[in-house]
Amino acid sequence: MASNRTAASARAADLDRATGELDPPFAVADLEAFRRNARDLARRAHGTPIRIATKSVRCRELLELALAEPGYAGLMAYSLSEALWLHRVGTSNDILVAYPTTDRRALRELAADPAAAAAITIMVDSADHLDHVDAVTGSRRPDLRICLELDASWRPLPGAHVGTRRSPVHGVRAARRLAEHVERRNGFRLVGMMAYEGQIAGLGDAPPGRPLAGRVLRWMRRRSAAELAERRGEAVAAVRGVAPLEFVNGGGTGSLEITGTERAVTELAAGSGLIGPTLFDAYSTFRPQPAVLYALPVVRKPAGRFATLFGGGYIASGPTGPSRAPSVHLPPGLRLTAAEGAGEVQTPVAGAGARGLRLGDRVWLRHAKAGELAERFTHYHLVEGGTLLRSAPTYRGEGMSFG
Repeated sequence: MASNRTAASARAADLDRATGELDPPFAVADLEAFRRNARDLARRAHGTPIRIATKSVRCRELLELALAEPGYAGLMAYSLSEALWLHRVGTSNDILVAYPTTDRRALRELAADPAAAAAITIMVDSADHLDHVDAVTGSRRPDLRICLELDASWRPLPGAHVGTRRSPVHGVRAARRLAEHVERRNGFRLVGMMAYEGQIAGLGDAPPGRPLAGRVLRWMRRRSAAELAERRGEAVAAVRGVAPLEFVNGGGTGSLEITGTERAVTELAAGSGLIGPTLFDAYSTFRPQPAVLYALPVVRKPAGRFATLFGGGYIASGPTGPSRAPSVHLPPGLRLTAAEGAGEVQTPVAGAGARGLRLGDRVWLRHAKAGELAERFTHYHLVEGGTLLRSAPTYRGEGMSFG
């Protein structure tokens, strides 16, 4: 415990020294931690290529750094307008849009650009999506690349649904029917399948202080993974009987070693594991390093064991609760207060670590989710080896918003 505290204090000192000329609030990306996380994700994937989920990064320079690492190939964008931009600026020529789109302007841009249409794959889970594309773009266009999304949720009993609410295509027959429909339509080419198992990849199986819940979660993950592997394999075989798929995407940061063993899966998706947000502290088999942090200044000292920081109320999306709040990372010995939490203009912190804090000192926090911090800051200041290298614009800093 003492050695952990000493290491944490040393890291805080390194970060403070590297960013000494900056006035907080600001955010940093630790490139050493980022690269270690990238290599650990590739290790867990056991040779299956990883497509980077851009929503968890939202910074072009970090995306390009990850793409340069062995084991990474292609991007998974979260909107078509984002995919078009990433293609236009040259970040990637292999981009899968993870969610269906109804963006008419972006669809028209895609249909009018043969190079973009050859590089970008759009997602569908119903014939209605194809109808919408046709209504917006007309028939005089290059063939658009299509990925069919299979619902990966677990349905152990009638009426029971464990997982995210995504595609209505759950069974093998439904997948084949939709594939046949795509293949019959002019202007579309079915090239891929995707299934995101959020109940496995995005749900930590070792919640702190809840050992019984952890056992239940691990049991659920095992049962769900076994059911999905069988169903996904059958669905992929059925769809391959209709179209020669280029890729089958699956998994997420929390399930690389599980999904990567499935013969039907040709590539994995991950993004949060590069950043190391607090929601990924609750897994039993891996622990990403915190690679992106933000600093807040101490502006008040109301009492010896309390310090008040400026701003910091960056609450993550999802179900409202403590898991979506940021956490105090450095220096050690600090925590948010239950009465105020992380506030819009002030964030009190409490604990023995507050005794040594003075006005103007930095306190370093972590966001609960990986990509959303980039919507708060225009730049990530890149640090490595205790040195500030440069600043890299986030999507917000580049004037891009794709929410």
